Amino acid sequence: MPKFSLSSQIRLFQCQKDLQFLFNEVIKHQDCTILVGYRNEAAQNAAYKEGKSQLKYPESKHNKDPSLAVDVAPYPIDWNNIDRFIEFGKFVIATAKTMKSNKLITYDIRWGGDWDGDGDLADQKMNDYVHFEIVK
Repeated sequence: MPKFSLSSQIRLFQCQKDLQFLFNEVIKHQDCTILVGYRNEAAQNAAYKEGKSQLKYPESKHNKDPSLAVDVAPYPIDWNNIDRFIEFGKFVIATAKTMKSNKLITYDIRWGGDWDGDGDLADQKMNDYVHFEIVK
C-alpha cells in the first residue's frame, strides 16, 4: 500500500482536517504526493507571478491557517500525462463525496480540473489539475 513521504505528511498536516482525512484515505488506494498545503505571503505572490495561481496573498485558500486548499499529484509525477491527472482528480472527488455522505468529512471538495463541478472539463477557464479545496 502506498504511503506519504515525510515531506508530504508535513504539507498535509498544514491543511484543514477534512483535507487530511480525505487524502489519508486516497493514499490507501492511489499513490500521490502533497505538493503544497499552506502558502505564506512570499510563496503565494511568487505562485501568482509564475502564473501558478490567479490570486495574490491573502486571497488564496492556501493562505488560511490551516490551509483550506491542497495541491496533490498522482505519483510518480508525469506532468505531460494530463489524462492521469484527470483520472486522479475524478477519483479524489468521488472519494470525497462518499466520505461526506458517510459523514467522515464535513465539507464539499472542489477540484481545479472542474471548478463548477458539472463534470464538463471543457468549460473551465483555468485548469489546475492538482488543486483541491474546501467549499464553505
